Formats: sequence, C-alpha cells, structure tokens
Amino acid sequence: MGASQSVTEKTIHEFTVKDAKGRDVNLATYKGKVLLVVNVASKCGFTDSNYTQLTELYSKYKDRGLEILAFPCNQFLRQEPGSSQDAEQFACTRYKAEYPIFGKVRVNGPDTAPVYKFLKANRSGFLGTRIKWNFTKFLVDREGRVIQRYGPTTPPLSIEVLSLSLSISLHGALM
Repeated sequence: MGASQSVTEKTIHEFTVKDAKGRDVNLATYKGKVLLVVNVASKCGFTDSNYTQLTELYSKYKDRGLEILAFPCNQFLRQEPGSSQDAEQFACTRYKAEYPIFGKVRVNGPDTAPVYKFLKANRSGFLGTRIKWNFTKFLVDREGRVIQRYGPTTPPLSIEVLSLSLSISLHGALM
C-alpha cells in the first residue's frame, strides 16, 4: 500500500492535468516558477487556516515567481463532496484564491493521479508515500524537482520559515 510506485518522469513539468472545467493544462507552463502543490478540501478542519494562509502566501510571492497549484480531493472523509467547479468557486469566492484550482484527483490508492504518484515518489512522508490527509503540501523548485513535503498540520505561512532553515529560501528562490 505504501510501496513506491514506478515513475519515469523527472520533473513535474512533464505532466498534463485537468483544470476545474475539465480542460488540459500542461504543467510545463509553470517552468521557472516555484510551486506549492496542495491537495485541498472545503469541509475539513484545516480548510479555513490553510486557504487563508495559501491566499496570503500567494499574494506575497506571486510577483516573484510562486505558483500555488490546488488539487481538490474527496478521499478523506468525503470532505470535498461537490464537483471540481464547486471546489474552485468555493476557494475563489470564500478565500479570494487567485491561484489555479484544478480538477478533483485521488492522491492515494490504485487511481492516484499521475502527478501525485510523481510527487509522492520523490518525497515520502510520515506514512511512507501515502498522503495522510487534506492539505499535504509539496514544494517544487523552478526546475520542477520536488524539494520538500509538508504535512497537513504545517501552516502554509510557516513554509517560508521552514524553507529558510533548509537553505531553500522561498525569498531567495523567488528573487
């Protein structure tokens, strides 16, 4: 169950995903940007703090090359029950999210989205490669390589501080 899955892609830029309306989005369009990839849910105990801080982090760093990629996921106690468009409307209306909200994905199990297979294969966490819960975050560098994974309880604004302690300064990476 937690075994590493074979992944041939070398960077996140090799993937195409669906946006909330079902259209293809080639992640190569994000080359040269630092990415924070997050599995989100609208009815989770972590929803308010995470969406609030993701919006704040994005506002602070979007002009310096940060992009947040939010992937709604309904695998954890069905906390993202609506459609992909419902998830997008929720994030953009309630939390003023200006970053992309993609189509709903599965992050664990046999139907795991390929981009999540890649993320998990490159940075395991507390449960091995499995995603523990909503709002697990992956930090990806400008070249598309996964450089860090953060658990659901890690506040998005603390990633800036944690990155500094790992000598992967968001501030420096985004300048």
